[in-house]
Amino acid sequence: MVVCAGAALAALALATLLFPHHVLAAAGASRSSSDRAVDRAVLEAYKHHRYDEVARLLERRTPEPRWSPRALKAGVSSYLKLGKPESALSTYKRMTTSGSPDDYPLLREAALALITSFTRDPLEHLRIAAYTGLADIETPDVVALLDDGLLDSSLVVRARAGEGLSRIGGAGTANNIRRTLQDTSLAVRIATLNAIGNSQNSALLKLVAPIARSAEGPEQVFALAAMVKLGKVEVLDELLGLATLPDPDTRMAALGALGRLKRPATLKRLSQSVYDLDPAVRAFAAGALGEFGSPDVVPFLTHALGDDQPRVRSVAATSLGRLRLPQLRSHLWQATRDPVEFVRIGGVEGLLRLGDAEALLVATDLAKHPDPSVRSALAHALGAAGHRKTSQLLDQLLRDQQPQPRLAAARALGKLGGRDVVPILKKGLEDSDQAVRIAAASSLVKAVAAAKK
Repeated sequence: MVVCAGAALAALALATLLFPHHVLAAAGASRSSSDRAVDRAVLEAYKHHRYDEVARLLERRTPEPRWSPRALKAGVSSYLKLGKPESALSTYKRMTTSGSPDDYPLLREAALALITSFTRDPLEHLRIAAYTGLADIETPDVVALLDDGLLDSSLVVRARAGEGLSRIGGAGTANNIRRTLQDTSLAVRIATLNAIGNSQNSALLKLVAPIARSAEGPEQVFALAAMVKLGKVEVLDELLGLATLPDPDTRMAALGALGRLKRPATLKRLSQSVYDLDPAVRAFAAGALGEFGSPDVVPFLTHALGDDQPRVRSVAATSLGRLRLPQLRSHLWQATRDPVEFVRIGGVEGLLRLGDAEALLVATDLAKHPDPSVRSALAHALGAAGHRKTSQLLDQLLRDQQPQPRLAAARALGKLGGRDVVPILKKGLEDSDQAVRIAAASSLVKAVAAAKK
């Protein structure tokens, strides 16, 4: 009896070190000796890498033990080792509801595993969702996964993978770069050129220069832009010339590239383009001026805010907000009274970028719009604005009856990041739509990273 008592006291002392007092109080009041015995079996199996055995024990139902957070954490890790991210996330939920706080590294690992489990899915739309999610994460540890996506049979997947590499600054392996520069899809080739430009690897100039000389249209534009980023500034004049060609697609591509390059010598061309005869070009020009980000563009964007085309007005409002100049509030409130919903959304985004929380009243009204495409556009704008008080409205949109707004809300929450969106996104992991779950997982990876800072 003395030995047993001593062992019990030792176990209690160890548990006090491992778990908070409130967890022990709850667990000690309800867990039986048989529960603790099964716990020990789980931990012993996990210690010896018998992950299948851990899973079998955790799936017991007759009777179902009351698991400790420590045993459930071992279960999450075991399911991840077994390649079962859905089970891992379900077990993680049980772990946190039983009293354990969020384990951010483990949650990130489980969320990332969920995304990667769909990268080889037979359904194209789920592979697209997976690679979109990976591209949104924008961290070096997904570069190898994105590199694999460049070999996918779907041109959309290949384009998403290229876009992701472009954002991170990676350009994939040498063999894949050469292959994708010759891809049948223009979108894939352009994404690869962007990735090369952002890689800061001047050795890749030898792959880009021939394309800049032989290609035409948007492909030539992005090849020249990549060369400028890699140090060949002398080709900037050639890029400026492409912004004046008769082909509207080439003009739009050139304006977009010039806006991102932000070279002072290009401002005159960008500003003149808000008067272009083609409304699509005017919209691109307004967006490029927002990318450029100088107060000097204000007169041209306020002109675009009065354009007869709603798309131009919407982009102009968003771009004005990106300048973050308080004196532009009156112009942006004007946009929120526009008869076209998408222009009002642009005004809301601009005001929220300025920190004007009153714009949430307009956003709340737009969130009730019967058209799901309007609700989706609103979710995208709320994420892009980055205002912390939008999380509650995005939570509402994540519970929308239609998957399109839920998907947009899940991605938008990842742009906000931080601890407060983690509980919202954990609910998104249980969505009935797989693409929404993938988007929620991607946003969780980003939110967890932001929460740790």
